[in-house]
Amino acid sequence: MIHPTSIVSPLATLGRNVRIGPYCVIGANVELGDDCVLHSHVVIDGHSKFGRGNEFFPFAVIGGKTQDLKYTGDPTYLEVGDLNVFRENTTVHRSTHGDGPTRIGSHNLFLCYSHVAHDCQLGNHIILSNSVALAGHVEVGDHAIISGVSAVHQFCRVGMHSMIGGLARVVQDVPPFMIVEGNPSQTRGLNSVGLQRRGFTEDEIREIKTAYKKLFLKKDANLAIALSSLKATHTGDTPHVRHLIEFIENSKRGVTR
Repeated sequence: MIHPTSIVSPLATLGRNVRIGPYCVIGANVELGDDCVLHSHVVIDGHSKFGRGNEFFPFAVIGGKTQDLKYTGDPTYLEVGDLNVFRENTTVHRSTHGDGPTRIGSHNLFLCYSHVAHDCQLGNHIILSNSVALAGHVEVGDHAIISGVSAVHQFCRVGMHSMIGGLARVVQDVPPFMIVEGNPSQTRGLNSVGLQRRGFTEDEIREIKTAYKKLFLKKDANLAIALSSLKATHTGDTPHVRHLIEFIENSKRGVTR
């Protein structure tokens, strides 16, 4: 169903049961999967590919040209999975270069005025609250929650099952399983409630909490020494702690402590 006031390029590809409401604009090279819904006044442009069941609210602009000044005009890409919700005035930009897309997984919720910049890589079951801004090349792991009016610096990583508090300024990687907030941001504690809600066992939470105490409780402690101590005792049979260790070891911007 396409409302007569909407403009859909003949080069766009629409799946089955796609519904396009009033005053939408769908550009060439857009691919919308089955059961996608555009309520009204939605703009989707560029080489943008969407899976099934995505929902777009008024004035969302998805697949726009990157704001990166290094963009040279080559075709660039956006790839989105299934069952995402883009609320009012959300913006998502394509990649800067053609060698890789901006990528969004499935089951994510983007609240009003949230922004995903060029070349970001987002997983699944993520929530971006109102007016969250992700700069270019940010990576966000599964089940992360970023609270309202927070900003994440370019090339930062936000770990899986983490939570960023409102109004936070994030300039270093956010460790998985943790709560980070403030300006400048600090790791405040373990995201215990979030882990419980997602089915982590008491033993798993206890192991991650032990790791948190060793790595983050004493802000002035040497992180490398704490990491070595943790690796000596908590790697083989504790996959979540092993993931935390590997996340820190692979950090290029440093980790929020």
